[in-house]
Amino acid sequence: MYTLENKRIYIAGHRGMVGSAIRRQLEKRGIEVLTAPREVDLREQTAVRDWFAASRPDAVIVAAAKVGGILANDSFPAEFLYDNLMIEANLIEASHRSDVEKLLFLGSSCIYPKLAPQPIPEDALLTGPLEPTNEWYAIAKIAGIKLCQAYRRQYYRDFISAMPTNLYGPGDNFDLKSSHVLPALIRKAHEAKLAGDSSITIWGTGAPRREFLHVDDLAAGCVFLLENYSGEEHVNLGSGTDLTINELAEMVCKVVGLDGEIVHDTSKPDGTPRKLMDGSKIAALGWKPTIGLEQGIADAYEWFLENVAS
Repeated sequence: MYTLENKRIYIAGHRGMVGSAIRRQLEKRGIEVLTAPREVDLREQTAVRDWFAASRPDAVIVAAAKVGGILANDSFPAEFLYDNLMIEANLIEASHRSDVEKLLFLGSSCIYPKLAPQPIPEDALLTGPLEPTNEWYAIAKIAGIKLCQAYRRQYYRDFISAMPTNLYGPGDNFDLKSSHVLPALIRKAHEAKLAGDSSITIWGTGAPRREFLHVDDLAAGCVFLLENYSGEEHVNLGSGTDLTINELAEMVCKVVGLDGEIVHDTSKPDGTPRKLMDGSKIAALGWKPTIGLEQGIADAYEWFLENVAS
């Protein structure tokens, strides 16, 4: 057990969807959250070390990352690899130098091989080739896991890693050029509804299966792991269920109120055929998500209407 009460917790990436959700979770419990100003570029080692030396957090959550969907990964491979490597390396090293008590590194389910067994257990890592459409991001995240393991072994640091599945919710990125599939579908369905269109177009065949977790569930899982887990192996964080992209598109259209046809652009890639993670490890520790997918999509759509839609 690691007690968060009376601790000062630094959230790297506190402005993003994940970081802001974790911040809400901690502040509801009255826990002090530290944030770095925009001037601190997490890709710059000296800036990160100086901030840590001045702020001295008790615990650190690494939720900062350059993220995006298939198109963004394919368009900016150097940035996805370099930026994420620098961010995680600087934060983990600075945490060690500042004698941080506990660190949680957040990765992604894309770390697993393209044809991993389903549901994907934690030990499937590095057992096969990655999905080419996001391998740059995946390689950086794998390096982050290994850094945490290395600092545990060499310096006996209580640094742990969690691998979330596909996330969505308040604060998501709804830009069609860089977003993930669920927020992209919400925006497409909303705009089609406003335009009076009778269909929306989705990438690929719609057959791939994906798992989704509301970001507030993810935040609750992260806080749970900080308090209840200390081990070298990373821990999967997911909902435990998946559905096809076609089924997801139909659910989004239902929530948005669009009565339309799903059209497939098969010139675009499908990506990994299926990606469902095995959540038995965290379930055995005593945690499970609480937000159903349709309820969660409605929550995300409400946030979109209030904060993004024109």
